[in-house]
Amino acid sequence: HLGHLEAASAAERALSLDRVLLLPSRLPPHRSTEPRASAFHRFAMAALAAAERGMSVSDLEVRREGPSYTALTLEALHRDGYTPAQLFFITGSDAFADVATWYDYPRILQMANFVVVSRPGAPAPSALIPNPQSLIPDSTRPTVLSVEAETPDVSSTDIRRRVGAGESIDGMVPSSVAGHICRHRLYVPAPVAAVL
Repeated sequence: HLGHLEAASAAERALSLDRVLLLPSRLPPHRSTEPRASAFHRFAMAALAAAERGMSVSDLEVRREGPSYTALTLEALHRDGYTPAQLFFITGSDAFADVATWYDYPRILQMANFVVVSRPGAPAPSALIPNPQSLIPDSTRPTVLSVEAETPDVSSTDIRRRVGAGESIDGMVPSSVAGHICRHRLYVPAPVAAVL
């Protein structure tokens, strides 16, 4: 959705990143239920959104079985030749507020630079960072960085609810993503069979 895309764009601009890679998850570990759209539909929507923003998309998490833990994704990127200092994991301040509950915490904070972007209704990124005076990454060791940005107040939960209720999602997702949702009838309740 546009909240994710604006956060990624803000981090890209603030840190002059070479490339932004969107990573849709196969099975989000923080959810108690399976996603209503398949991993393949979520990959397609991420690819459509990435194309509109000049970003890239990866199927790294979609191909892997089990929960899509960030630590396992970062380990896979390390195996591909990236060092922790070369990776900048972009996340919203709302998600980062729960980082202590993430798989392989606190080691995960040494696996990449974490870029915490402000999100509406969430604590300011600088309030979440243990050492906010160290905002410039060292070339050999990862750190946590704060990016203050205006990001739209959009949530995936609200998008799914609105689609299910037949409400508009204009201004919440790129038009290509809205078209994919409509074309494939994602998040629409299945018709109920009439009992005679």
